[in-house]
Amino acid sequence: MEMEFTREIYWNVGHGFLTLGPMYLLALTAIAILAYGFLLRINVYKQGQSLARTDNPGQRTVNTIKTALLQTSVTRVTIPGIFHGLFFWGFFLLFIGTTIIVIQADFTDLFFGVKFLRGTFYKLFSITLDLAGLVAVIMLGALFVRRYILRPEGLETKRDDALMHGLLFAILLTGFIIEGARMAVTEIDSPLAVWSPVGFVLAKSMSSLDEGGLRSLHRFTWWFHLLMAMGFIASLPFTKFRHILTTSLNKFFADHGPTGKLATLDLEDEEAESFGVVTLQDYTWKDIFDADACTLCKRCQDRCPAFTTEKPLSPMKIINQLGDMAFQGKMDAVVDTFTRDAIWACTTCRACQDICPASIEHVGKIIDVRRSLVLMEGEFPGEEVMSAMEDTEVNGNPLGFGYASRGEWAEELNVTVMADNSDVDILYFAGCFASFDARNTKVAKSFVTLCREAGIKVGILGREEKCCGEPMRKMGNEYLYQTLAMENIETLERYNVNTVVTTCPHCFNTLAKDYRDLGLDIEVISHAVYLDRLMKDDRLSIDGADVSCTYHDSCYLGRHNDIYDAPRQLIGAAGGTITEMEKNRDQAFCCSAGGGRILAEEKIGSRINVKRVRMAAATGAHHLLSNCPFCLTMFEDGVKGAELEDQLIPKDIAEILVENLKKKTDSAARGPFIHSK
Repeated sequence: MEMEFTREIYWNVGHGFLTLGPMYLLALTAIAILAYGFLLRINVYKQGQSLARTDNPGQRTVNTIKTALLQTSVTRVTIPGIFHGLFFWGFFLLFIGTTIIVIQADFTDLFFGVKFLRGTFYKLFSITLDLAGLVAVIMLGALFVRRYILRPEGLETKRDDALMHGLLFAILLTGFIIEGARMAVTEIDSPLAVWSPVGFVLAKSMSSLDEGGLRSLHRFTWWFHLLMAMGFIASLPFTKFRHILTTSLNKFFADHGPTGKLATLDLEDEEAESFGVVTLQDYTWKDIFDADACTLCKRCQDRCPAFTTEKPLSPMKIINQLGDMAFQGKMDAVVDTFTRDAIWACTTCRACQDICPASIEHVGKIIDVRRSLVLMEGEFPGEEVMSAMEDTEVNGNPLGFGYASRGEWAEELNVTVMADNSDVDILYFAGCFASFDARNTKVAKSFVTLCREAGIKVGILGREEKCCGEPMRKMGNEYLYQTLAMENIETLERYNVNTVVTTCPHCFNTLAKDYRDLGLDIEVISHAVYLDRLMKDDRLSIDGADVSCTYHDSCYLGRHNDIYDAPRQLIGAAGGTITEMEKNRDQAFCCSAGGGRILAEEKIGSRINVKRVRMAAATGAHHLLSNCPFCLTMFEDGVKGAELEDQLIPKDIAEILVENLKKKTDSAARGPFIHSK
């Protein structure tokens, strides 16, 4: 008679009430403790303000399942990510396998006499689980070595970490001991043994024990394994194990709005007692939940430009300090817990949020504290920032120039001013630095020259243009931001503008996203994307020259808006050979000017812009190209600070294109260009 490939599920422990009764009682108890523990935590989350994060539940569910099962966020950091991913997949397969066993033994077979763990399916089932368990053990060992032996700098290790490693190791190893003892009695000489290779090796190692000893070992280990598994379930809410649920759920509750967009305050709310965050209760429930989703992986900290230049800001610590306040009942002012120096150090580059595998939102928490300091206390990080705010209130720009001179940079180009003639193809929103800073006006002139060559009618607002308000907003001055924004929106609507192009990613991001909350709904384009369109439409002809360069992805064009290819295509069209810096694209290192820091002196730690310039110099490239006036300004200073003036030249992409522009001789080919009156 041919042997059937299967096994007895409850071998040696029995399938009667004396086994199932205690087993299911333990399971129900563990689940009850788990539910009770999370109910306690939910009550803590409820300390926060309400926030709607359940719209489009179908898509949110799909995103959550994909991220959890595929481990896409975790594996972005290669080595530890692969270790964690392989461990997760191994442990998850063991969980699925255990569930399948319970379904057959306690339901389909018990009530209907149906067994599906047999034949080829059982052989595949057996070897899959065996190898999954082996992979899980090896990867858990690798993670243990990384945490306790290699231990990367800044990786915090707590009691929970030891508990997690110990309990998981014990569950996995006892599972293999149970299998080995069973196989030593029932399968050691069976063809089925090869389908459980790890169990077979262990069974061979136990061959010196007699059957009675093997059965005793099996029975004791089986119950011990069950107790540990139930303890694992019960411990979820009370240990770092909870991230198995909270990290996945946080993906469900992720912000589906435009990337990096801040919440717009209702400054006319007469019932509001304060603006921004003063106490823990001013945060939302999601902000508190973020703290429970954090795994202390330190990825945010490793990528933070402030932290890596010896400043007191650690995004990881901010989140965990918030969690300590919530779960330990601390009533301290949030700013005193985080510290002012940490709050003001943030450049809002989003490097922390972008890399976070737990979908934690760091930046908004920091800006909300800044809002309370500025709007409620009138506090800024320095006198220079206060002066910039005052200059903006008076003249519409933080650089101290009179508003009437805002359009003077364009006079020699005869650019159309909207007040004279609003019949244009695009409105160029120049921004403060392109309007007043001598270095950046060259970029503005280059952009206009390129548009003229492409036959594009360009208009500017001139003296009617105000700062977009982005640096003020990121510094916490929501009132000044909204005042500037409403004035700009009123002006744009008066001229019935359809398309705005900017050479400043901060202006672009603000007009395209933030202004929508205040009623502006028009097309806003970055100059890099717009020029790339003109190139693809054959509106521009560029003579490619051999340009040795590296390219810096500005935070507000890259991570905030996912624009990476268009600038590189333009550089390629100009003959540029890009040698990428180690930190590029979504991994790019900030220039230091975001988050309103363009207005503030960098007084703590080493200078971020100097560190970035040295990264560029390390490529051996001669030009450091960017597409942001803040970046260009910081790189000009950084090159001097690093004493690299003879080695590295910062430029905007538009400047490189103009230098290699093949001018058309036929004026008709360019199309009409409207001159100001």
